[in-house]
Order: sequence, then structure tokens, then C-alpha cells
Amino acid sequence: MPPHAADAARHLVRYSGRADFSPELVVRASGTTIVTETGRELLDFTSGQMSAILGHSHPRIVQTVQRQITELDHLHSGMLSPPVVELSRRLAESLPDPLEKVLLLTTGAESNEAAVRMAKLVTGKHEIVSFARSWHGMTQAAANATYSAGRKGYGPATPGNFALPVPDRFHPDLLDADGELDWRRQLDLGFDLIDAQSVGSLAACLVEPILSSGGVVELPPGYLAALAAKCRERGMLLILDEAQTGLCRTGDWYAFEHDGVVPDILTVSKTLGAGLPLAAVVTTAEIEQQAHDRGFLFFTTHVADPLPAAVGNTVLDVLTEEGLEARARKSGAGLRAGLERLMERHEVVGDVRGRGLLLGVELVAEGEGATDRLGAAVTQRCYELGLHMNIVQLPGMGGVFRIAPPLTATEEELERGVDVLDRALGDVA
Repeated sequence: MPPHAADAARHLVRYSGRADFSPELVVRASGTTIVTETGRELLDFTSGQMSAILGHSHPRIVQTVQRQITELDHLHSGMLSPPVVELSRRLAESLPDPLEKVLLLTTGAESNEAAVRMAKLVTGKHEIVSFARSWHGMTQAAANATYSAGRKGYGPATPGNFALPVPDRFHPDLLDADGELDWRRQLDLGFDLIDAQSVGSLAACLVEPILSSGGVVELPPGYLAALAAKCRERGMLLILDEAQTGLCRTGDWYAFEHDGVVPDILTVSKTLGAGLPLAAVVTTAEIEQQAHDRGFLFFTTHVADPLPAAVGNTVLDVLTEEGLEARARKSGAGLRAGLERLMERHEVVGDVRGRGLLLGVELVAEGEGATDRLGAAVTQRCYELGLHMNIVQLPGMGGVFRIAPPLTATEEELERGVDVLDRALGDVA
């Protein structure tokens, strides 16, 4: 038993649902490499919790933290600092008009909470629509808009939350004449059902442009524009959650740019802090003014903190200076090609999908519970061979590896990860 395993088992609350903690403590990390207390090295194909887009302990981030914490770390929430104003300006400049008003917070759940609260206040309505396999966080409004997990056993959900069918082309539920997903009919039917249940108080639709915890599901071309039109017809706001897709991860600065749709409210988190707790809500001047006029309140302990804001500015510097948007496209294409070769070699690999360096590999197996067992076994074998992977297990679909290495990963590291996954699939399947 590792040295601290007994203390962990005795004292830590298990907070991740079914999964246990990793069997070893991690003592340091650098770049794409995680080192455990026993000296084992693991290649990180999840960027920590899908966040460390510049790798672990990036030198520029380390320098920023060391400098900033000696100057200005935390302030009263009503005070502003140069890093906060600068980051707000730069985020606005990175986005299309009319997105220009920024609220800096800490986590993705908190940013979604603020966005939903703002939407309800501005519209004067309370009903929220999100995907049936969504994950938006564990705080109240975010959790009520989350359908992929965590809904059972906690009592009644907040009234007025509705689930929209997921346009999953690998698991199509409505087919067109060519046997493909008829997503337009699916979207129409979804809103027909929502309209039937609504009490006339639809406030907002909160979705990810690529569902991550929902199985790395990329929305079909044209879907996001059609969804935005549905929202406009009903006087709803469109909130896009780019916690895992924003800041060059998908090969664009923001994933919604791929579809030419501008949301009313955008939330970014995970990638913005590159592993440190930083999130943002970005909206229009018109919506911000309406919210302010109605007394918008989201006053938290760490709103507009200078230390994480300084880190966010450094993240934007590195993304720009190192050309990581184009690098994610190129590296992602190479990684996807390697994963598609695995699909040819292993029958249990049913699909490879995603964009840039956010890719999904779906496993398929015959028999009840077989995919769950296969996914767990492959994940464990990858760990034994030195690769940290994350698999999403959802009812009614196969296990999906979410593959999201740091944008700074080298071609050699990406190839090594594919080789390890290849070997693990062969050993297990």
C-alpha cells in the first residue's frame, strides 16, 4: 500500500461518484508529465481536470504567480486592480461584437451560476433548457442544468429545467432518408416537448458547443445556428459554456467561431486559468446594463481577484506568442489520424470524433455492462503503462475516452500516448 493510502482512505470524502481516487499520490508535474510518490511517470492526456492547456508548471505561469503574489494577491471584492481590468479588456478584444462586458470568477460552475442568474433577471423568466447529457457544474443552477450525472438522491430539482435531446450522430435516434441523424427534426421535436411543458417563462438555453462530459459530441454543422433561432423565437438568451472548448483547445480561439454564431452570454473557465481557478462571464453591454438596472448581484469572496487575473493575462500571452491556436489544429489532426488507425486495428474502437485537441474515442462491446468493464480495464492498463486517461461512462452508449492533452504537447508525446493506448487495447481486448 502506498505510504499515504491509509490516511486518504480514512479521512477524504469520496466526491467523484463511482470512481475511486488514483492509487498513488502525485508529488510533482511538469509539462505533460505527472510524477507519483513512488517515482512513476505518467503522460497526462487529460490536462489535469481538462484545464492545464499549457501543461503543468509552465515557466511563464510560475513566474507570474511568484511575481504577482508578492505585489497583490487578494482584495476586497469591490476593489479593482490592473490585472483584472487588463484581462477583461483582452478577453473582450478576443471575442466578436457585441460581447464586451466581463465578470471574473473562479470556477466553471460559478460562471454558469452567474450567467443563469443574469439571464433570469434580464428576461424576467425562470425556465432553463440544456442538453440531456450536459455537465455545467455542481452549484445549484448549474447542477439543475446538468443531466449527465448527479441528479438522483438529492430531492426535487428546481422547477423549470428542461432537457433537450443530444444530436449524437454515432447514436442517432431519429433517422433521415439516408439513415443519418435527422437533427433538424430532432431539434423541432425537442422544442415541441419543451413548449408543451413550459409555463411561458423560457429564460435561456445553456449548452456546450462540443459536449465533453456528454461523450465528446460535436454539434452537426448548422445545429448551433438553428438552436440560436429557436431561442430568438421564444425570447430566450443563448448561453454557451466553453469551459473545456475555449482558448484554442479545438483549434479556434472559441469553439462557437466554427459555427458563426455569437451567444448572448459566454462562460469560460478551466482553460482560462490553465489549471488555476479562474473563470469569466462575458456578455453584451445591453444585457449588462439591463442586469445592472435590475440590481444584478453576484458578489463573491474571490470575484475580480488580482492573482488569478494576472495568470489569465499570461495564458493569453502564451497562447498568442506560441501560436497555439494553429498548433492545436495541426497536433489535433495528427493525433486524430493516429486514433483512427487504432479504430482500424481494434474492433472495440467504434468511433473517433472531436476537434483540435479535444477528441473522443468510443469503445463498444457486446453484452450488458461489457463496455463499462472494458473501459475500466483499458483505463487501468493505460495507467500501468504510464498514460493517464479519462473515460466517460453514460447509460445507453459506450465508454468514451476524453483525450485532451496540453496544447504544448510535442508530436513525440502524442505519438507515445497513442502507442500506449494501442498496447492497452491489445492487452485487454
